[in-house]
Amino acid sequence: MTAPDIRARRIGIERQPIAIVDHFHPDPDGLRAIAGSTRFEPARRQYPGVRGALPDDYFKAVRPALSQVLAHVFGHRGGIALLDASFSVVTTPPDRLSIEQRLPHFDAVDPNRIALVHYLGASDSGGTAFYRHRATGFETIDASRSTGYLDALNAEVRTAPPPAAYVAASTAQFEQISSVDACCNRAVIYRSALLHSGIIPASAAPDAHPAQGRLTITAFLALA
Repeated sequence: MTAPDIRARRIGIERQPIAIVDHFHPDPDGLRAIAGSTRFEPARRQYPGVRGALPDDYFKAVRPALSQVLAHVFGHRGGIALLDASFSVVTTPPDRLSIEQRLPHFDAVDPNRIALVHYLGASDSGGTAFYRHRATGFETIDASRSTGYLDALNAEVRTAPPPAAYVAASTAQFEQISSVDACCNRAVIYRSALLHSGIIPASAAPDAHPAQGRLTITAFLALA
């Protein structure tokens, strides 16, 4: 078993921390096997695909690496609450994406909310990118920024709707400020308030089967 390899990075003008952890889970092959026999259902919220339940011992297995990240990258040594976690597979073709799914997004305005993406598919399955909204200059969206940001973005979308495609680079409205390549058993951990998007390669055909599709584990945590 290879020990987790943790790297920290500060991104953009706001210098927000993100963590990249290779060898995140001690048994990624076992996780993929479990995913292959898991029942998947359409995702809630804006995720463009399907989700399935995780094994009960998942967070016990990754807790040593996750605790180090939260303490040394995010400066948190208190309690942690799990808000949501699941296997996830992207299945929506680009021409069926909603407007919201064609844009970078944020998951929560609370700076104590943390997002985790654990890649379990092939190394050519994209990754995660982070963005700055050009008109406002915002890289994170908190409670004080959300109304102004959404008003500005809605005005832009009414004038020039985004193309029917997954966002994967800089656009007229958003500048990509950093990205993390997918690599099997790599996790990226960041504040949910960061503007971000999954990188879905244009050549990738959405496939609902975990063995062929873009398989990840996505989780959302609250720092107490």
